[in-house]
Amino acid sequence: MGLTIGVDIGGTKIAAGVVDEEGQILSTFKVPTPPTAEGIVDAISSAVAGASEGHDVEAVGIGAAGYVDDKRATVLFAPNINWRHEPLKDKVEQRTGLPVVVENDANAAAWGEYRFGAGQGHDDVICITLGTGLGGGIIIGNKLRRGRFGVAAEFGHIRVVPDGLLCGCGSQGCWEQYASGRALVRYAKQRANATPENAPILLGLGDGTVEGIEGKHISEAARQGCPVAVDSFRELARWAGAGLADLASLFDPSAFIVGGGVSDEGELVLDPIRKSFRRWLIGGEWRPHAQVLAAQLGGKAGLVGAADLARQG
Repeated sequence: MGLTIGVDIGGTKIAAGVVDEEGQILSTFKVPTPPTAEGIVDAISSAVAGASEGHDVEAVGIGAAGYVDDKRATVLFAPNINWRHEPLKDKVEQRTGLPVVVENDANAAAWGEYRFGAGQGHDDVICITLGTGLGGGIIIGNKLRRGRFGVAAEFGHIRVVPDGLLCGCGSQGCWEQYASGRALVRYAKQRANATPENAPILLGLGDGTVEGIEGKHISEAARQGCPVAVDSFRELARWAGAGLADLASLFDPSAFIVGGGVSDEGELVLDPIRKSFRRWLIGGEWRPHAQVLAAQLGGKAGLVGAADLARQG
């Protein structure tokens, strides 16, 4: 199969891109994300039509945030869209006339990194995305592992603290409450509130109040050496690395790939994640250590991965 289209459904825009067999994006087309579930289906179809103009496209892959069934056809549940057992594959196929594969967006991003990014050369890779929440993907033996019902790798909702912080999923103590962009902001606000004398740089980048602290302020303050910002990254990294150590006990991969917006800070967050991983790895003194690598494709990973999964069929 030659050219395929990958679709990335974002909160404000839907992006479709024509992708070749080498993972190169040849053209893109973006449309605003509508407020209704049915409107999103129409928008996906419009984006596919726009991106495919001038190209001979053979299939479409869609990355959707939520639970996708084992047939990669139906979105069982989407947290941010009113999709409940939504037959997305059938609806988009009817509108576009092209074969469609639907995949969880984190799985699609993991596959993109495995095929064309940091995972090249590895047969067994675990990906995590440290964004607003925490997502992931499992590639073992060169195959994307989705589980019997298609909803594996929801790493963010592994409970790491019994009766811990309330999560948006309704449970308590989920990993993403301690290792994610939201967690980073919470850490920074707590520390700035407790010791404002250590946070003049951080507070100065916002509106001067603890409530005004945003993720971008923490990143910039950390680069400038702000103790509160640096310590907040270390706290996030401590939880992220400890979680990777647990995943190593489950999957024993040769590499972990860390993506998502938080990972854009590079070694500022990756170095302490590696240290925490080594600290908490059971038997770490006597066993091989998986590499902890930065994702390479950035925001393109999901689109590229979805397109390639459509190519795989």
